[in-house]
Amino acid sequence: MSAGDTLYHRLGGEEQISNVVDEFYERVLADDSVAGFFEDVDMAAQRAHQTQFLSAVAGGPVEYDGEEMREVHEGLGLEPEHFAAIATHLEAALREFDVPEESVEGIMSEVAALEDDVLVR
Repeated sequence: MSAGDTLYHRLGGEEQISNVVDEFYERVLADDSVAGFFEDVDMAAQRAHQTQFLSAVAGGPVEYDGEEMREVHEGLGLEPEHFAAIATHLEAALREFDVPEESVEGIMSEVAALEDDVLVR
């Protein structure tokens, strides 16, 4: 697979992934069931962090250097319904930008693999 054949490039690169992330956080912050977890968060930094994460998951030319998922989410009191809400908003944001079904499934599979770490279990 050439570099131009990666999901990252098919999605439109960093700019388009950044647009997906913006849509994602608009949905998250409008959802009272999860918005409170972001009250004291620097959202510009959070958006940049999430863009980097999704770019890495999609095979982009970036290294994900975020803190360990378990450490970052420790003590937040996240429950499975919170994880599900966040995942639902991500999937909806991907679909909003007409990301192909196979690509949505691949990204959501990567996200699902992080559930235990995010929920610190």
